[in-house]
Amino acid sequence: METLFALCIGFLTSCGVFLMLRGRTFPVVMGLTMLSYAVNLFIFSSGRLNLKGAVVLGTSDSYADPLPQALVLTAIVIGFAMTAFLVILAIRARADLGNDHVDGSMPEPRHAKKERQK
Repeated sequence: METLFALCIGFLTSCGVFLMLRGRTFPVVMGLTMLSYAVNLFIFSSGRLNLKGAVVLGTSDSYADPLPQALVLTAIVIGFAMTAFLVILAIRARADLGNDHVDGSMPEPRHAKKERQK
């Protein structure tokens, strides 16, 4: 179970980094969201993955650690606010600049580069 969990965290992290390196704003927002999911899973796993841990006191010998759960809940709220802010920022940049590229400039088409080299 731990191996599958670690692979999921690694997959989300790699996909998030890949999307954050894209040139448009929507993939960057999606990449940040995937990266925040990976961090949330990592924080959640710091409380030890235990299937038999009880949440209610008095029902089992071992209990689930509530601190990682509280940290993940806080991180979800902060991640949602950050995503909403980035979406509004991307919409505003699109309206002001006329494109949705991260650096604000349109890349040159490939045929223009070839003509300029001649």
